Amino acid sequence: MTLPLTSLAADLPTPPDAAKKPHAVKAPHGAVRNDEYYWLRDDTRKDPAMLGYLNAENAYADAVMAPLKPLQETLYDEIVGRIKQDDDSVPYRERGYWYFSRFKAGQDYPVYIRARAAADGSQGKADEVLLDLNVLAKGKDYYSVGDYAISQNNRLMAYAEDTSGRRQYTVRFRNLETGELYPDEIKGVSANLVWADDDKTLFYVENDPETLLTVRVKKHVLGTPVSTDVLVYEEEDDSFYMGISRTRDDKYICIGVESTVSSEMRCAPAAKPETFTVLAPRQRDVEYDAEHLDGRWVILTNAPGADGKPAANYKLMTAPSDATSRAQWKEWIAHRDDVFLQGFELFDGFTAVEERSNGLERIRLIRADGGEEYVKADDPAYSMGLSTNAEADTPWLRYSYTSMITPATTYELNTATGERRMLKQQPVIGYDATKYASERVWATARDGTKIPVSLVYRKGFERNGKAALLQYAYGSYGSSTDPGFSLTNVSLLDRGMVYAIAHIRGGQEMGRKWYDDGKLFRKKNTFTDFIDVTDFLVREGYAAKDRVAAYGGSAGGLLMGAISNMAPDRYRVILSQVPFVDVVTTMLDPSIPLTTNEYDEWGNPEKKDAYDYMLTYSPYDNLSKQAYPAMFVGTGLWDSQVQYWEPAKYVARLRDLNTSKQPVVFRTNMDAGHGGKSGRFRRYREQAEMYAFLLDQLGVTAGKSADGNTSESRSAE
Repeated sequence: MTLPLTSLAADLPTPPDAAKKPHAVKAPHGAVRNDEYYWLRDDTRKDPAMLGYLNAENAYADAVMAPLKPLQETLYDEIVGRIKQDDDSVPYRERGYWYFSRFKAGQDYPVYIRARAAADGSQGKADEVLLDLNVLAKGKDYYSVGDYAISQNNRLMAYAEDTSGRRQYTVRFRNLETGELYPDEIKGVSANLVWADDDKTLFYVENDPETLLTVRVKKHVLGTPVSTDVLVYEEEDDSFYMGISRTRDDKYICIGVESTVSSEMRCAPAAKPETFTVLAPRQRDVEYDAEHLDGRWVILTNAPGADGKPAANYKLMTAPSDATSRAQWKEWIAHRDDVFLQGFELFDGFTAVEERSNGLERIRLIRADGGEEYVKADDPAYSMGLSTNAEADTPWLRYSYTSMITPATTYELNTATGERRMLKQQPVIGYDATKYASERVWATARDGTKIPVSLVYRKGFERNGKAALLQYAYGSYGSSTDPGFSLTNVSLLDRGMVYAIAHIRGGQEMGRKWYDDGKLFRKKNTFTDFIDVTDFLVREGYAAKDRVAAYGGSAGGLLMGAISNMAPDRYRVILSQVPFVDVVTTMLDPSIPLTTNEYDEWGNPEKKDAYDYMLTYSPYDNLSKQAYPAMFVGTGLWDSQVQYWEPAKYVARLRDLNTSKQPVVFRTNMDAGHGGKSGRFRRYREQAEMYAFLLDQLGVTAGKSADGNTSESRSAE
């Protein structure tokens, strides 16, 4: 079968041609590579030649996409038309107030609100606006509030705002009783704020101005110069991230540091946070996370037991409040090879444990008397997790539930009586879940490993090998991609497409070994798993072999770059957002954010064996003279996670080597970072453009009729 030419293929304009400037990238062990597009890197984002190239690519994208503008507008209208524009989040209660956010019709940003609890604990009627982001964002190209914290006396708010998309925040302070905005202003910090019990001291994490890494915890006393802020802790090892938090019972403030393979916590009494004591000293290949309630620490850890074997899938331990070493820990819930423990929440009468088994999430309830039960699920492929449970003295457990056909739902379960009530389901205008079906299937990888795959399609779909398919995956950092509802993907399903999530190695869906088998010197399992899932789905009739699209972002963009080099003939179109495609050069530069933190994820290319292996899959380094699929590549000029120059260089070199006539569109958001543009509607413009490109390339021309049924897609025969 040969797919007909798309509406874009007949008369494409000439793409930009970036200048080549030889540049030697040297490794400490003597290896040298030529990077002719290295000049596109400009840390200041001001170089006229670089900006000229990005603007030329944007102009080219505008020209290529012009014929699809009507389809893009249709998709945007469909997506936004499903959104209930007047909508509140589920309120949660904390220290006498109910907190929630509200969207209003036509507005891009939420309003953060609280209401004082009534005498019986229920939500009062008088709403108090904490922050109106629509007001704060006026006149700004980008605006985001990463975190806010309320003082213990409920009178003061500290909030962290970002106006560039670089995730470098400025902390501001507001008096909630008078509305006064204090002059105190702390710049260059992470979005992580904690008040001490004195209601005037704020702990925050300061970032390194060059690498943007979290490096120092400081404390600011409201009303004093920021220049006099006291250093509380400084992390000397730049392979560690840092954060601060209060414990479940509010008795301690804790500083947590973690690398890919190790972690450490130091805590101080919140009433007098002067001396921070280490809970257990860091040790390579030992990770732990602790919470405090009812006079004891509860610790999730992979620390080895008495037999010396590590608890790869984690276990729960307990320790006295004054513990300072692992010798004082006692096992509570043992390690199991077939169950991965990924989180927990402590309550006065029970503990809720987040687990994974057979690739799916579940919540186990453990009562104070030792009794256990599991929270029930309703779908073959689903995502379930703990929701906001701000207070420990309640029998009610809040949890989230979604599947590929079930919009995000918040439930509340009474662990004493078994009563379950739905607090909210994401309203999706015009959507009828009964018209869609989801499946969980297993594909066999080339080494015999069974890979779980989650599928969704509109009922009436026939597995006859003719459909168009979009296959998504991430597959890095042990981050699991669970099957959840997608507001945007409904537009694909209604046009007869199949959507698949490949739960490939590098994630943690099947436990810690699943992650370990997809990183460092086993990273290529991630890429071959994805390709093998594609082959399986085509072989089983879920898609036509020439109507398959692949989609990934960030580290998933690395995946897209790798598969397009390794198996370009399997994919008609690749969608790649903020892709990490220049692996070796980036990991050789410790000044780039994330580099030093990720040596244990990708490898340290300053070591020759790691360098050689990474070079075998780095997408930029493995581009070759061959026919590549159509591609839509997106980035943000102010991205701090994956710098814009990675995809810029990648596309420039791809244009030199690509022998196919399929279009390559490169879109740069000039005022956005890693997460794209701010605001709830603006990002759907981006999604609609990318999906218009996707549908056109796959030959999907179906539209919805008045009764919601789909017309025929353009034949692939």
